[in-house]
Amino acid sequence: MDDYTPVLIGGGQYTQREYSIENAVSPMGVAAEASKQAILDTGAGEEIVRNIDTIVSIRIFPDSFNRPRLQVPFGRAENPPRAVASRIGANPITAIYGNVGGNTPQKYINEMAERISNKDVELVLLAGSEAINAAQRAMRDKVSLDWQEEHEGSLEDRGLGETLYTSHEFAHGIGVPIQTYPLFENALRYKRGLSIEKHMLSMGKLFENFSKTAASNPYSFYGTERSALELSTVTDENRWISFPYPKWMNARDSVNQGAAVLMTSVKKARALGVDPAKWVFLHGCGEANEKINVTERINYYSSPAIRINAQKAFDMAGIKLEDISYFDFYSCFPSAVQIACEELGLDQDDLRGLTVTGGLPFFGGPGNNYSMHAIASMLPKLRKNTNHFGLVTANGGYLSKHATGIYSAVPIEGKWEREPPSSYQSEIDQMTSPSFIEEPNGEGTVETYTVCYKKGVPERAIIIGRLRNSDQRFLANTPTDPGLFMEMINNEQIGRRGSVRSSDGINVFTPL
Repeated sequence: MDDYTPVLIGGGQYTQREYSIENAVSPMGVAAEASKQAILDTGAGEEIVRNIDTIVSIRIFPDSFNRPRLQVPFGRAENPPRAVASRIGANPITAIYGNVGGNTPQKYINEMAERISNKDVELVLLAGSEAINAAQRAMRDKVSLDWQEEHEGSLEDRGLGETLYTSHEFAHGIGVPIQTYPLFENALRYKRGLSIEKHMLSMGKLFENFSKTAASNPYSFYGTERSALELSTVTDENRWISFPYPKWMNARDSVNQGAAVLMTSVKKARALGVDPAKWVFLHGCGEANEKINVTERINYYSSPAIRINAQKAFDMAGIKLEDISYFDFYSCFPSAVQIACEELGLDQDDLRGLTVTGGLPFFGGPGNNYSMHAIASMLPKLRKNTNHFGLVTANGGYLSKHATGIYSAVPIEGKWEREPPSSYQSEIDQMTSPSFIEEPNGEGTVETYTVCYKKGVPERAIIIGRLRNSDQRFLANTPTDPGLFMEMINNEQIGRRGSVRSSDGINVFTPL
């Protein structure tokens, strides 16, 4: 092996499930507890802490939005990576606060692997967390928490990143995950030719297996095992969120969870005395984005970015899908899993299983950091089965940003190198999308749709459609009609004709 081959040497997770609000751990405290477990996992203890030269902190949800109502009123760590460093006794040279996206844990592992290979950094801690459950409980119980922290030292803040929706999209309901992913799901159902009833049960069967894995995972925040019928049946408890997703098919971010991993070079791992039995290698990786705005997508039942970036990871690793023993597909909603499986050519009921954690609705959805848990969960499996490979897919936004990692304890021969993502991103950017019109008027047909609920009551419908005369794509809502909403959840709407009118920036589609 090349001395500067990147290697993962430690992984840790922490979940605070049962607690009194006075003892609630802050987000950076949760990340630090996970980091301590990762350090312990290396077997090299304090020697690891003294040698950490870089900390990458995954961005927490309260720092991921520019909308004030989503902020937590208990203060924040002004320098998150150094807040973690202070708790574990580290003093890194480089402190990075990541940008927004569920793709970022894998994205930053890819980046740090490259920087280790290029001798730019030596020992990296990547850590992330959420304490949303504690914040919500404190606000509900009117308990004041002090999470304000100031730490000296440099900070490279990567910011929020690209905006994932336009003001026009947001005005019609796109830009909220629970209202956006159903648009993909309904398009996927129609593409498969399934009835609404069969499709609901199909989603239930998919997530039944996720809930089983979560139920046996000690780090799960929820972890209740549920049957396919239970998941797909709408009840007062399992109420509609946005059609076709009842509550238990949605990612649940009200958690207190953290995960962390440590990376270094083969040379540094040897110098630190880390047992080679602890080493896990990043054999392949890839990153790609869809056309960022939802209204610009090629269609709503596929993901070229998943297909292309995953293939780059397989090519880099020099293996094929059948060589993978463990999978963790990003699972915020059923459509994310189903589309990823289709792009990779994998059956949804593959006996190897699709998750090592239990997924975001059952294990828990700790903001941008979920995939760090998937990676940390892979490590012990791959150490135990030293000739096996594991694949992790990470997804940010609304099937917007993607990253893939292929891991194994099998040593890498030669120099570690990855193809720059920019070299293949253009393939996606150049794909032809339907032209889009913001102010449509005339006859149209439904391309995909959803009905959005608030506390179990249908509130509005979102339509993505095509004008009949020009085939231009448009975005609209329907009239606020409870009878129409019920018709839309009981009967297929894709292909339904109607008329669309634009007034004061809002489009209304009235079905015939």
